[in-house]
Amino acid sequence: MVSEVVELLKENLPVTQEPFVLSGDVNTGLVLVDVVNGFCTVGAGNLAPKQHDEQISQMVEESARFARVFCEKKWPIFAFLDSHRPDIPEPPYPPHCIAGTDEAKLVPALQWLENETNVTLKCKDCIDGFVGCLEKDGSNVFVDWVKNNQIKVILVLGICTDICVLDFVCSTLSARNRGFLPPLKDVIIYSGGCATFDLPVSVAKNLGDAIAHPQALMHHIGLYLARGRGAKVVSEVSIKAL
Repeated sequence: MVSEVVELLKENLPVTQEPFVLSGDVNTGLVLVDVVNGFCTVGAGNLAPKQHDEQISQMVEESARFARVFCEKKWPIFAFLDSHRPDIPEPPYPPHCIAGTDEAKLVPALQWLENETNVTLKCKDCIDGFVGCLEKDGSNVFVDWVKNNQIKVILVLGICTDICVLDFVCSTLSARNRGFLPPLKDVIIYSGGCATFDLPVSVAKNLGDAIAHPQALMHHIGLYLARGRGAKVVSEVSIKAL
């Protein structure tokens, strides 16, 4: 039933996707959203997958692949890590990614990023990474990263397509449109490098207040909404030979 709904949705709410070529001709930054154990590693926490999940595994693999490319070329990377204080809840979600625990750490395939000089790591305590970058003095770590590196394009990968990725993308586009993010021009989401979680209706019914969250359906909706806000959604990413 869900697969039929997804196909119907794709037919009536299509997301136009084009290939994208990475080139050193345009300053491009890679943004990784919450590729941490608490969302990606089986059994790692309340919001981690309970068993192997192909969509999430592919997202992790693609994140690691492009992180390697950007580090080899010394192109800038900005990685968000969901990280929460235990005494400050984030409703409607159960406790997750508590600061200082393994849940809040990058997945094993990306932990090497901590030692790379072209990488900016930012712990965030809210869904929207752009908001999570606001400092008490009014500055914004992500805005500074864009300006300091003169980034014109960001390539976004991560989890969850319809939650943290979407919120970050929407806020970034609004800031760009207001002129707060020069010289940023394009926000690009790589669909194969994003993922979301799966909570079927049949399971949600037995979890009290839980809201059903069919993975394929919500992944498409996340991409569709981002596209509607002005992001470019791409089906594949290749690297131009330099």
